[in-house]
Amino acid sequence: MRTVIFDIETIPVDFDNFSENQKEYLLKFAKNEEEKEKTLAQFALWAPTNKIIAIGMLVVETGKGAVYFQSKNEKSDWIENNIKYSIGTEKEILEKFWQAIKYADRFVTFNGRGFDCPVIMLKSAMLGVKPTKNLMPYRYASNIHIDLLEQLTFYSSYRKFNLDLYCTAFNIKSPKTEDMNGHEVFPMFKRGDYEKIAKYCAGDLFATRELFLKWEKYLNIK
Repeated sequence: MRTVIFDIETIPVDFDNFSENQKEYLLKFAKNEEEKEKTLAQFALWAPTNKIIAIGMLVVETGKGAVYFQSKNEKSDWIENNIKYSIGTEKEILEKFWQAIKYADRFVTFNGRGFDCPVIMLKSAMLGVKPTKNLMPYRYASNIHIDLLEQLTFYSSYRKFNLDLYCTAFNIKSPKTEDMNGHEVFPMFKRGDYEKIAKYCAGDLFATRELFLKWEKYLNIK
């Protein structure tokens, strides 16, 4: 059995890339400057308005993985803490992801059905990259895709919490800190802290692995 965890990091597309009609459509519910800024920040959530800047993958059984990420710094591939770091364009990191995920027997995410999976599939189609696996199988087929947020909320019948809080509750070291969390990814990308983003993505992978192992041991009742 080869179980692969994956996670993505995204940033909003530059607002100036849209036409005036598109801008008007995207901001039609923003009534003031504060709501406009909030809407622009949410662009990172949706495939038509975001860019994937990092994709991390980790094999549960071996503890080894890779992070494919965008960077303006030229650097060869390197390995650190069992993670191979590799630089590429958005299209290139998607191609690397699909080449790797096709060998997975099952895959694990945290909120993958609500974010990572549809974004990866839609962005791949937009960039002309052929998927090698269906990342959105039957929702309750947890033998294929284990979305830990779905499992820990019993398919949305219970309150949702973020990864950071679940890590604390399950006594797992959280990758989130005051100066490094999902909200900081875009500012860090603009500052050129590409490797820090890649290592943050790797931290999410290891935390998700620990959470998965807890779920599999104590909650995966068959």
